[in-house]
Amino acid sequence: MKRLLGIMIVIVLLVVIVIGYNLFGPVVNPPEGKYLYVRTGTGFEQLKTQLIEENIISGGFFFDKLSTQLELNKNIKPGRYLIDKRISLIKLVRMLRNGKQTPLKLVINKLRTKNDLANKLYKNFEIDSLDAIRFLNSKDSLNKFGVDTNTVMTLIIPNTYNISWNTNTSEFLGRMKSEHDKFWTDERIKKAADKGLNEQQVYTLASIVEEETNKQKDRLLIASTYLNRLKIGMRLQADPTIKYAMKDFSLKRIYKKYLDVVSPYNTYRNNGLPPGPIATPGINTIDAVLDAPETDYIYFVAKPSFDGYSNFATSYADHQKFARAYQLALDSLILARQKKDSIQ
Repeated sequence: MKRLLGIMIVIVLLVVIVIGYNLFGPVVNPPEGKYLYVRTGTGFEQLKTQLIEENIISGGFFFDKLSTQLELNKNIKPGRYLIDKRISLIKLVRMLRNGKQTPLKLVINKLRTKNDLANKLYKNFEIDSLDAIRFLNSKDSLNKFGVDTNTVMTLIIPNTYNISWNTNTSEFLGRMKSEHDKFWTDERIKKAADKGLNEQQVYTLASIVEEETNKQKDRLLIASTYLNRLKIGMRLQADPTIKYAMKDFSLKRIYKKYLDVVSPYNTYRNNGLPPGPIATPGINTIDAVLDAPETDYIYFVAKPSFDGYSNFATSYADHQKFARAYQLALDSLILARQKKDSIQ
């Protein structure tokens, strides 16, 4: 009798150990890439199958029991969950039940079009690119953010943001609107007004300026030049707007034949600013427009030294002189390259 009792005690202890280990031991394996992605609308059985198929848990018995006890089966929250080491089943279930997901770090630099934005959302979030572009092209959807289909990109202030993976397009734009409003301080709004512009117009002009040069010193002067053209009613005649109008960003030179492209973004044909930005300018470029100095410059052209800087002029005669110097230097450079290629 004592022997039988001893055996039963051992069995009970073994059962307790097995149960304890399966609940509190490191039985949960990190998934490939260290993140578990639970999509919106995932049901409990679907989640369990996913965990087993991704080899995160070895079976569903203990997961079922614990999920019922902690009510995970009634409250599955979508998200991106970090599992970078072996953890206990109870920790996994609590993490999923509480929706304790890890936001992703989204870096926004240069985006040229709404399609670029839609693709970025698709690559980083639980967002379908077609759904995103439909939203970005819907006037009704964009009304609540104070933008339209042309100006929606002005909400995007290039920076690094921590955002939940299961964010949808509307929520993403809501976050961008919040960041936009923080960026446009009273001081920046006043600077814009002093130049006769609103926030969207400053952003649009900055998008053109940034495409002209990566030199901050010249951005200030180019912004001043374009502001002067706007003041006197002169067309901006900005080459980067031709690339945007043609949707060909690989163009290295803008030939005369391109200048007649029919588009509201063609600043050779249309007066004033285009209806929206041609890219997402950096904060430094936006501030360059806001801080543009008072000058009399009306023209600019790249320097023949090809150092990224421009020559600025107040008269067309001086501009022609600078333009000829640049053209001669460019022709010489092309000829030298052709000779080098023929020798090779």
